[in-house]
Amino acid sequence: MKKSKILMIIGALLLGALYVLPLWKITLVAPQYPEPLGLNIHITHLSDGVQYNDVKNIDLLNHYIGMAHLPTEENVAKKEIEPFIEFTIFPIVIGVMIAFGLFVGFKGNHKWYLYWLLIMVFLGMAGLYDFYAWLDSYGHNLDPNAILKIADPVTGKPMGYQPPFLGYKKLLNFEVYSFPALGAYFIVVGMVLSLMAFITGKKEAKS
Repeated sequence: MKKSKILMIIGALLLGALYVLPLWKITLVAPQYPEPLGLNIHITHLSDGVQYNDVKNIDLLNHYIGMAHLPTEENVAKKEIEPFIEFTIFPIVIGVMIAFGLFVGFKGNHKWYLYWLLIMVFLGMAGLYDFYAWLDSYGHNLDPNAILKIADPVTGKPMGYQPPFLGYKKLLNFEVYSFPALGAYFIVVGMVLSLMAFITGKKEAKS
């Protein structure tokens, strides 16, 4: 088998890690918590980031300041929030891209490797935009009857609590960090391998 095909097949298979590994991680650090609170975002669910019950504790904190409940299985079962459509769509999209990647790896040529990469870039940008919109909605669509309501010192309007999309942000006495998790790096490596497959396949076609 040609080197380009091997690179493409491996690149596509790396996406399978997303069914196990988290895609993104948000960490909250505050003086009243000896250990940080962590929230892992997977393509199918949310999970505890640092210690047991982190998701539940973050959900309680969020609701205290008027944010919507997190889309956990427990909250969905209680009908406190609608299930996230992304948790249904994302696994299907990843499965389709794995299958498509394997198909072009076995049957396609170097041009198809580039098509796969471009589709992945588009999907990645769409996913990042969806994530930003999710954070924006959670941070600004607050319950007016929340227990804790703090006015913005500049505008006088109710303060928003949008976590950072990427990097660090101070929210009240919390230091919030938001960064890609291990699953995101598997996506990047898979895309890099597909680019290498395209370049290698182009050279193979000329030889």
